[in-house]
Amino acid sequence: MAPKLGLLAMVEAKPGKEQEVWDFLNGGREIVDNEPGTRTWYAFRVSENTFGIFDTFDTEADRQAHLNGAIPAALAEHGPAMLAKDPDIRPIEIIAVK
Repeated sequence: MAPKLGLLAMVEAKPGKEQEVWDFLNGGREIVDNEPGTRTWYAFRVSENTFGIFDTFDTEADRQAHLNGAIPAALAEHGPAMLAKDPDIRPIEIIAVK
C-alpha cells in the first residue's frame, strides 16, 4: 500500500553556508533510519542555496512522530546559524504514486 501522507520542507542556506546545509541534510538519513514510521525520506537541492526534504508516512501518528523527532529538533538547533530564514514545512496529502 502506498503512503498517503507526507511533508515537504524547503530551506534556504545563508550565503557561504550551502555546504553546511548539504552536509546536514546528507547526515539526516542516518537519523530517519531510526524512525520506523518514516516510509521514505528524500533530501534534495533545488538551486545553489535552496534545498528541500520530502518524506512520506502511512499515518498521521507517524507524521507527528517525525515532526516531534530528531530532524526538526536538529533544524531548530542548527538552523539559525546556517539558514537564511525559517524552514517552510508543509504537510501534504499524496494523491498518486508510481
